[in-house]
Parts: sequence; structure tokens; C-alpha cells
Amino acid sequence: MRAIMPTKTNIMLTYIVLVFIWASTPLAIVWSVSDLNVLWAMVLRFFIALPLAVIILFVLRVKFPTDKIAVHSYIAGSFSLIGSQVFTYIATQYLSSGIIALMFGLAPIIAGLIGCFAFGQQLNRLQWLGMAIAITGLAVICVGGASQHIHPLGIGLMLISVFTYCCSIYWVKKVNADVQPIAQATGSILISTLVSLCLLPFIWAHAPTHIPEIKSLMALLYTTIMASLIAMFCYFKLVKNIQPTTLSLTNVMTPILALVIGALFNHERISLMVVIGAMIILSGLFLYFYRDIQANRRFSQHMKQQLRQK
Repeated sequence: MRAIMPTKTNIMLTYIVLVFIWASTPLAIVWSVSDLNVLWAMVLRFFIALPLAVIILFVLRVKFPTDKIAVHSYIAGSFSLIGSQVFTYIATQYLSSGIIALMFGLAPIIAGLIGCFAFGQQLNRLQWLGMAIAITGLAVICVGGASQHIHPLGIGLMLISVFTYCCSIYWVKKVNADVQPIAQATGSILISTLVSLCLLPFIWAHAPTHIPEIKSLMALLYTTIMASLIAMFCYFKLVKNIQPTTLSLTNVMTPILALVIGALFNHERISLMVVIGAMIILSGLFLYFYRDIQANRRFSQHMKQQLRQK
């Protein structure tokens, strides 16, 4: 028996929650590794998240399918967790939290390129122009951030992370398993935890030898509960109900919020060149989605007219 389709209001609220969590998660990741090895912080995140996800599954009495298609979907979803996050955590050594979030803002463009070359989706001239402008903005950030906590290696790691995340969106959508969002999140966390176990022999020498400071612990709990559980529930719920490129729009909204959060709570300095580069990237993204924005506006106006006539 398939789940009931959520309402538009429900989807909108889910969207807002996801944007807020993803805007604050980069700073939480940076804080969590302040007193922990970067990969240990990631591994502990999944070790804590898994039992919590299982408890939620039992409390809500949600069915957890283990058939071939469901397992395939869990594996696909894990690429948006450990598949993507392993590069993000390593990148924290080279980038500030705001720049990490800004890099995820490129997800719509990368998702569009995957759709174009892998699935034959057509991109218009305005979208190609938007891509070119966004890449120019990224180059400006690389040059302008040379004297700050912005390193080309970190940029490269984040590009791999975002690419893996975008592939996961399409993969889960293509599998289209009849799995509820919380079960999908739990299954993907389970796969991520199993992969984490395989990493332990390589990072055992860097195992924590003391209890981390309170800021690092609280940030670890935040990434576990908010980013690994609540955000993943929202994410897989949206994957089931909206288009991949529309889902990627969440990453357009988070960069500015993340830059502000990083500046306010972590005293991250933002140079003029980085601000200019960020504005160029966001301008490119605006052009990329200009036709979609116009189409949504016309649809909203049409619906208002129909309501008035009634």
C-alpha cells in the first residue's frame, strides 16, 4: 500500500526546514572537527545516527522493506550521505563553513549537467550562460580567497562532494522504490554506517583519546540529529515528490544564510572578492533558473485568477 501524497503546504514547510538545516550544517561540521579528527567526526555521526533512526522507525511503526529494490535505493541514498560527506569533512581543513555551503549552491548546475549528458535533458541558452557566469564567480572566489581560509584543494574536494550528492538524487529517483522517507533515510544511514566500519582500520590511529570539548560535542549531535536524521527525512521526502533540479534549488538559498551564520557565530572573515564571487555565482544561478521562476510566477497568477472567478 503506497503512502498518501503530502499536500503542497506540507512540501513547502519541508522545503523551508531543509534550507535552514543545510544553511547551519556546514558550521556545525566545522565545529565538530575542531576537537576531533575529521573522519572520526564523520564516522561517529553515523554511529550515533543509526540507533536513533531505528528507534524512530519502531516508534512510528514504519515498515522497513529489505527487498532488492529497497536495498538498491538505500545504497543510492547513501551516496548523498557518506559518499558526499567524506569529501566535505576533508574539505573543512581548507575551507570556511560559508564557502562549503556556497559550493553546494552549485548543485543545481551540476544536476543540470548530469541531466543533460546522462539523461538527454535539454538546456537552453540562458541556462548555459548561467553556468558560465557561476563558474566565473567560482574562479573569482579561488583567486580572492587565496589569502584566507580558501584553498583550491578544498574547492576540488567540494566539487566531488556536490557531484556525488547530485548523482544520488537522480539515482534514488530512478530506482523509485516504494519506501517511506524515514525508512529510506534509515536504510541510507545503515549503508553509510557499514561503509564507516570499513574506514576504521585506516583511521584507528587517530581515534579520540579524550572527551571532546562541549562545542565539538554539541556540533556533532547537531549534525547527527538535524543533518543526518531530520534533514535526510525531509530530503528523501522531497526526492519522492519534486523534480531533481527543483530539489537542488534548496542549495541556492543556503549559501547567503550560511555565510551570515559563519560570520556571526564563527567570526569568519569574508573578503570583498569572496563577496563579489558569491554574488556572481548567485547571479548565474538566477539566470539558470530564470525561465522556471517565470513559469512558476505565471502559474501562480493563473491560479489566483481562477480562485477569484470562483
